[in-house]
Amino acid sequence: MGESFKDLIVWQRAVQMALEIYKLTADFPASERFGLTNQLRRASVSVASNIAEGYGRSTTGEYVLFLGHARGSNCEVQTQLAISEGLDFGSKQLRQSAEGLSGEVSRMIVAMMSKLQK
Repeated sequence: MGESFKDLIVWQRAVQMALEIYKLTADFPASERFGLTNQLRRASVSVASNIAEGYGRSTTGEYVLFLGHARGSNCEVQTQLAISEGLDFGSKQLRQSAEGLSGEVSRMIVAMMSKLQK
């Protein structure tokens, strides 16, 4: 392991995803500020935050638990991106970028969990 959670590629990609989500939701309707915009932003921030928190925990079991939380939040992001697409909210390019990053983060989290559980 590196010296910091910031060295983890999965954490770096999760942060990139959250930044893309913030850019994407900036163009959502004002009526969604406390709805889909807020939910997408919170879920995306939760992914990177849970990866970092798990890294900082004392045991491997706790780390895996928090990676599971990150995975769940990432599933929320994917669901909310699908809803935003259905409603035609935001830039298609930014949404596709966020979707790509979310997929990459998902695969990395699953791989990390599998490796840690062995």
